[in-house]
Amino acid sequence: MKSLDITQIKEYLPHRYPLLLVDRVLDWEAGKQITAIKNVTINEEFFNGHFPNMPVMPGVLMIEALAQTSALLAFLTMGQKPDDNAVVYFLGIDGARFKRTVGPGDQIKMHVEILRQTRGIWKFKATALVDDQVAVEAELMCTMRSIAEPGAVG
Repeated sequence: MKSLDITQIKEYLPHRYPLLLVDRVLDWEAGKQITAIKNVTINEEFFNGHFPNMPVMPGVLMIEALAQTSALLAFLTMGQKPDDNAVVYFLGIDGARFKRTVGPGDQIKMHVEILRQTRGIWKFKATALVDDQVAVEAELMCTMRSIAEPGAVG
């Protein structure tokens, strides 16, 4: 079993609080799959407004957590860490279905599998579970691109 703690995750993802949404990688296999977790607490910034009387994690952030898990799998599969000039962009989200609300105290278990990778475009099957119940599932497409250095023309 291969795992990553938060310090190792931060070597692969540029996200930081409050938008780093992966707390630990439980297991991964290059070219195949990854399983990670996000611990949801009442201290999350988004609960201040979504919704104060009934805190619910926004669906877009659940998709973002799955996307970050997907990016981790892509970098681990390639055997490289991103540099300051690399960024992962969403290309598409297909078949997203939200089946359960997520709130404070929940632990989201995210499972992502690579469906295919061709010409720099990755497609993943992503599922997030809470208490073994599907909270959200979707197919995600992304690509990695180099970004120009600040001030560069191009």
